[in-house]
Amino acid sequence: MLLAKSDALVGGDRAFLIIDDTALPKKGEHSVGVAHQYCGALGKQSNCQSLVSLTLSRDDIPVPVALRLYVPKTWATDPVRRKKSGIPEHVAFQPKWKIALAEIERIRTRGVRFGAVLADAGYGACSEFRQGLTAMQLQWAVGVLSTQKVYPLAARARMPRAKRVGPPRKHGVPTHARRSVKKMVEGLEHKWKRVSWRKGTKGPLEAEFVATRVRVADGAEAGNGIHLPGEEAWLVAERLANGRGQILSNEPSRSRVPQGSGRGYQGALVVRARTSTDERGTRPRPL
Repeated sequence: MLLAKSDALVGGDRAFLIIDDTALPKKGEHSVGVAHQYCGALGKQSNCQSLVSLTLSRDDIPVPVALRLYVPKTWATDPVRRKKSGIPEHVAFQPKWKIALAEIERIRTRGVRFGAVLADAGYGACSEFRQGLTAMQLQWAVGVLSTQKVYPLAARARMPRAKRVGPPRKHGVPTHARRSVKKMVEGLEHKWKRVSWRKGTKGPLEAEFVATRVRVADGAEAGNGIHLPGEEAWLVAERLANGRGQILSNEPSRSRVPQGSGRGYQGALVVRARTSTDERGTRPRPL
């Protein structure tokens, strides 16, 4: 009933499904899933419960549609804790990105409609999460860290020439060198454009953006541990007075600007897929 009502209110091709974490700070140690982990409510590592949340949004109207408790491995593999707290037998440890994908599939089968999935770098940095969304044939725009590796659009994988001696090569090699998102964006310095997407309470909401097509370095793993060129995507960077952020989006190349940036995206890049220039000295939270 909740999902049907939510879809009727804000669902449709112009809606976004926002994936995020919800943290509940705790003092004790008996609440199911409580652990010392990243707590978004406090902006640091702390004792808390963590939940994966899905929010359906259209025209700046957000409606929560799913909330799933994350059960850390220390809880999932402790039979005494499980029995004492009443954790059902079928509940096993799952990383947050898997929980998110399962919940997305569940609400889709219930008829919830949306045009694209948005997530911040906590999820976007996970290649399995991005690839899972693509496997569902969903469009997505997700935040990534400045250290995320990408290839030029023309990059491909090729088999190197066979050695005269020794066993035959088993792994391909990239035709181009990979670069960090930060270095890729630095090479686009002359292409920044200012975009205003709507009026806010203190004037127009606007920022500078630059976009280019890339191949994400999340393809098959080469013998030296380097990932080969993978899916083609938009790399979109945003520049504000107080920092910089970047996203990847799998929207088609024919799109002038991905839904995750600029006009018509309801500030999703700024609010949900943003990572500051220095990323506040943190690493992607465990998924």
